[in-house]
Amino acid sequence: MFKGSIVALITPLANGKVDGDKFRSFVDWQIKEGTHGLVPCGTTGESPTLAHEEHMHVTELCIESAAGRVPVIAGCGSNSTDEAIRLTQHAAKAGAQAALVVSPYYNKPTQEGLFRHFKAVHDCSDLPIIVYDIPGRSVVAITPATMARLAELPRIIGVKDATQDLARPLRTGLDCGDDFCQLSGEDGTAVPHLSQGGVGCISVTANVAPALCAQMHEAWQAGDLATVNEINIRLFPLHEALFCETSPGPVKYAASLMGHCSDEMRLPMCEISDQSKARVREALAAMGLLA
Repeated sequence: MFKGSIVALITPLANGKVDGDKFRSFVDWQIKEGTHGLVPCGTTGESPTLAHEEHMHVTELCIESAAGRVPVIAGCGSNSTDEAIRLTQHAAKAGAQAALVVSPYYNKPTQEGLFRHFKAVHDCSDLPIIVYDIPGRSVVAITPATMARLAELPRIIGVKDATQDLARPLRTGLDCGDDFCQLSGEDGTAVPHLSQGGVGCISVTANVAPALCAQMHEAWQAGDLATVNEINIRLFPLHEALFCETSPGPVKYAASLMGHCSDEMRLPMCEISDQSKARVREALAAMGLLA
């Protein structure tokens, strides 16, 4: 089972192209800082605007750079089922440990359509699959009944839950079983999600504060609730700053201030406002994350 602090990796860009050198260096830094797992090509990695070849290349770079030190959960989602299948098959061939598959965005499928989509991806390879439920971006939510149906499929092993519904992990645990891997998709609710049955977080904040995020989860696993509470309170203003505009704008700017990459994004995403830049800079400085 995947657990702990798993980073939803940004994708460094330079002059409109993926900056492979920066990405490799960033992955290595994440692992050395204690991150427990890597997710390339998720929403934070700007997957909707990566060409298919770029998407596959970034996945390969991540797996090569990780070199087996931590698991790689490859982002393989799409609003096209055929495309999600191709990306999942590629991730399996490249050596990923699992695939993260988001609910199809924009299409607004029914619950039956959602089930068939995930089943088709499930059936295309032997790779374990984590379902990504994020109604705020995909418009459609996966109901508990649909999640329970999906959990019956042998290789659908868990969920990245970005619903912010803190009763949901309890319901999912009851419906899907204790071995169903529940990962929070919201940094600000990661700790209460753990208390309701979660085992980790696929984190945006871990892009810039990987050590603290990892230490918080390790303290949780050790039963050190005082340390969990202390770190959680310290991180919360940073969580808020990194979502002051649509992600990954703020976190990419934060990473640029720390020297990891440029803040370049692809349209329709663009650089954040000066006011937001000041807020991100202040949050990083308060955490002691700026040189």
